[in-house]
Amino acid sequence: MKIYINGNLYDKKDAKISVFDHGLLYGDGVFEGVRVYKRLIFKLKEHMDRLYESARSIMLEIPLTKEQFNQAIVRTLKANELEDAYLRIIATRGEGDLGLDPRKCAGRETVIIIADKIALYPDKLY
Repeated sequence: MKIYINGNLYDKKDAKISVFDHGLLYGDGVFEGVRVYKRLIFKLKEHMDRLYESARSIMLEIPLTKEQFNQAIVRTLKANELEDAYLRIIATRGEGDLGLDPRKCAGRETVIIIADKIALYPDKLY
């Protein structure tokens, strides 16, 4: 499995963020869960609009345009060779000092994309 973090793809075992990332310390970030069916990303525009609106509401500057983010999503899906998948798309304030002041993280935002299979129910229920 390949995980996208800030422009790079990492093997699952090597995908790491700082313990000082404010997404981890304070939940200071936004995320979307997106399904992929037969390589088609379900309602990507709507998910991205909601992600960016959520980020705007907490004054989090996502360091990618929507188009760049979409390209990163496609790149991550292709790297994982998934036809049906679940995407977890995350943007956090990034690494900073202890303390809630978001200005201490300025310009250090973290963008993560995870693409994997998901089974919400046992096979017999599908």
